[in-house]
This record gives sequence, structure tokens and C-alpha cells, in this order.
Amino acid sequence: MDEDANIAVIPQGWEAQAVTPVGYSDLAGRPGAFKIAVTEKDGRWYLYLGHLWHYGWSVVDVTDPANPRYVKFIDGPPNTWTIQVTLHGDLMLTALQRQAPSWGGDADRRFEEGVMLWDISDPEDPKFLSHWRTGALGTHRNIYPGGDFAFLSAVMPGFDRPILVTLDVSDPRHPKEAGRFWLEGQKEGETKPADKPLGFHGPLNLGADGKTAYLGYAPAVLILDMGDVARPDIIGRLDMAPPFGDGHSGPQALHTVLPLAGEDKLLVSSEAHAEGCDEEVMQYVGIVDIREKSRPRLTSLFPEPAPPAGAAYAHFCEKGGRFGPHNTNQEQHNPFVQRQGSVVYYTWFNAGLRIFDIDDPRRPRECAWFVPPAPQTRVGPKPEKSLTTQTEDVAVDARGNIYISDKQWGLFILRYDGPNELKT
Repeated sequence: MDEDANIAVIPQGWEAQAVTPVGYSDLAGRPGAFKIAVTEKDGRWYLYLGHLWHYGWSVVDVTDPANPRYVKFIDGPPNTWTIQVTLHGDLMLTALQRQAPSWGGDADRRFEEGVMLWDISDPEDPKFLSHWRTGALGTHRNIYPGGDFAFLSAVMPGFDRPILVTLDVSDPRHPKEAGRFWLEGQKEGETKPADKPLGFHGPLNLGADGKTAYLGYAPAVLILDMGDVARPDIIGRLDMAPPFGDGHSGPQALHTVLPLAGEDKLLVSSEAHAEGCDEEVMQYVGIVDIREKSRPRLTSLFPEPAPPAGAAYAHFCEKGGRFGPHNTNQEQHNPFVQRQGSVVYYTWFNAGLRIFDIDDPRRPRECAWFVPPAPQTRVGPKPEKSLTTQTEDVAVDARGNIYISDKQWGLFILRYDGPNELKT
């Protein structure tokens, strides 16, 4: 196909600054993809995507980003969220979780839960290996950084909200629990703290030493010593909620904690929750100084995105849907994911993809953005109040291709055109 033909398949009506759309896939008629995982095998590049409104996972060949090839859909269990996926090498883990009725689930039907393990040595034909169950509501934002252990955000029997569970996957056909960690107030019989959110959204991110872990565990940014996964120890803690979150915010009050290059700083953020910003505390992305790991310090906050010139709304809160940060380019253990440097990518729900320059970490600045077109046809029940774009996840491969998913769209493939593109 020529260049004009490639651009023609990209849905029109998008807006952007310093970002160019290069490809698009409607995922074989399954819009509403969620988490994105990247891998490369024998010179070919692949994405695995979880789905919000369809039970299962998509495999897409993105070797040529302008011409993504939809490979297949892998069926998942019905009435079950299959939105999360993580991988390293030839092992992939997909999360299973109760799907709430407000998200399309049926409270009276059976659901599956836990995590499924897959052999992806043939990337176009994943082979199911095993299924580990929590015995409760399942798992959410998990991570597998390679080696013997995966780290799960898991709702376990006898606990309120997700806790950290370490899963031994050294024999992926027979995974087993290796340890767990929770904060006071989550276990049955423990006193809950007043007006503080509790719970582990995930993921955990391991440092270069393989034992220091960084995670958002509401109400705090935590640094853990995972040298003994059965008994993690707290090295440092910075409580963020309140004011960034309260007792109604849950684990979303601390969504992402990602170590930056050199591991002397952390990228930290919450997740927007309420549509139209109604009854919601301030959502944020910030940088935390951890040169003294026992004394983390918040040192800067990112600027809030503003609507483009000529927009019909004065603030994104007026646009409808959720507005605020959600996901960033995670999975830094994966050699096929772009290394985190001075450019930070964040999905911002109705504000699309936002790109920030943190070359001066005291003064983060927005340098680029991309907002998908307004959807014309409703796919799933969210957002409830109005039909608008809700950009969910972002992954950036080592070639510089940016992949974003959206509640009402398929897969957009983008390139950042800014001056710091290679400054990583």
C-alpha cells in the first residue's frame, strides 16, 4: 500500500501536536483493547492485548507498524475480565478477574479468576500451560520480569482489597504461592485506618539489583526489600493519600510507581476515577526523589493537560468521561520496550496520550500529545454519561513505535516527532 492508502485506514478526526499516526488496527472488529505487551521473535514484532468488552486476548503482528497484521483472537472465560497481560521471554501471564456488573458483568453467572500462564515460544500460537487461582476475586495489574517469580495484585480470601502475592513460576505448569505482603487494615480482624485508601493496584517494579521493589500501595509509595519474597521488608515509605486520594479512592490512589534511570527518582501517579471529575480529589503525576531510599521526597508535579485551541470545552473535565492519568510505558524489564529516559508517555483518558519532557525533573513540561477522534458508535458501557474517547494504555517498543488502546477504538500506532525522541 502507498502512504496515502496507509493513512486512509486511520480513523479521521484525531488531533495531535508533535505526534504522527502511522497505523491502525480495528482488532478484527474487537475495539476496547486494554493492556498491551510487546515482544520480538526472529525479527518479527508482536503485541498481545487484553480486552474490556470481549473475553480473551488479541495477537497482532506489528513488524510493519503502518500495516499491522491481526493474527488471531484467543478465547478467554466468559463473564470474566481478561484485561491484563504481562510477559518476559517465552512466558506470558494473563490476569483473570471478576467483571463488575457496571462494566458488563453478570453478578449471577460464574466467573473465572487468578492468572493463566502461556508458552509464547511460537508468538503467533500461544499454548496454555496452567491456571493459578486466588480462591477469591482474582488478580489485576500483575508483572512478570523474568526469572522464578511473578508479582500479582491479588484479592485473596480474608483480605479487603488486593494485596501483593509473589508467585513462583519456575515450573510454569505448576505455579505456587511464594509469599504475600499487605498493609495493616487489610486482613480480617485488623483495624482499618481512617479516611485512607488501602490496596495494591500494581504493578510492582523491580530495580536493577533484582531485589529492591518499587510499588504504589495505597496510601503510600513503597520501597521494599524483596530479597526474601516470603517476608518483604519496607525500606522507604511516602504517604500520598490524603491529600491525593481518600477512603473512597481505593488502590487507584496510587497507580504507578516506576523507577527512572539510575534509580534515584521515581515516576509516581494516581488513576482518575470519576467521570466529569465529579467528587474527585486532584489526580496527579509526579517525581519522587529516592537518593535516600529510606526517605522518599516528592519534588515535582506534572502540568495538567489543557484542551487544544478552539475546543468546545474550557477544561477536559467538561468533555465527559474520565479525565486524568492512567498508564505509562511500563514493563522496563522487557528488552523490546523503549528504555525510560527524558521522555515520559502517559494516557490521560479523554485527553488521549500526553508526552512530557523531564530532562529537568524539577520542571516537567508537556511537549506533545495525541487525542483519538470522537467515537461515533458505542461499544461498551463505559463511559456511562457521554460517549467520548477514553485512552487506556500505552506501550512504546524499542524501535520508537507508540501503541495506545482506547475503550471505544482499536489499536493506534503513533510516532513522536519531538526533539527528544532519541534522548533516552
